[in-house]
Amino acid sequence: MNIRPILLATCIACAAAPAAAQVVVKDAWVRATVAQQKATGAFLQITSPSDARLVAVSAVGVPIVEIHEMSMHDGVMKMRAVPSLALPAGQAVALKPGGYHVMLMDLKQALPAGSTLPLTLVVEDKAGKRERIEVQAQVRAPGAAQPAHGH
Repeated sequence: MNIRPILLATCIACAAAPAAAQVVVKDAWVRATVAQQKATGAFLQITSPSDARLVAVSAVGVPIVEIHEMSMHDGVMKMRAVPSLALPAGQAVALKPGGYHVMLMDLKQALPAGSTLPLTLVVEDKAGKRERIEVQAQVRAPGAAQPAHGH
């Protein structure tokens, strides 16, 4: 039996299979903190190739990490945790100051400007399949210039 035609057919099938599109995260950053400060925000831009949801975020050394929404109600800014954030197919979703963002709480130590904080994002597709995305978020001083693109 000649195995070469089988191997060739297998290689062609593998090459023809579309590569799985990946969730893309850009401009991940965290607002720097000072000693004794127990909370701060993390911000980023996330694009999913198909309808999905951001369902969880974790950060190395941070006990409480939540996805939050900020909104205005009767002239008062309100913030609340949300269980997930919709990621419409192909649309960049910005988590930014004054809107959706990630809250990092119960900090045990300061996050100095110039350092990085590893974040793990968990994205769930419509079928319930979860993808973990590792991101290195830059820690930036409050008031530092933010990226102009995408915001």
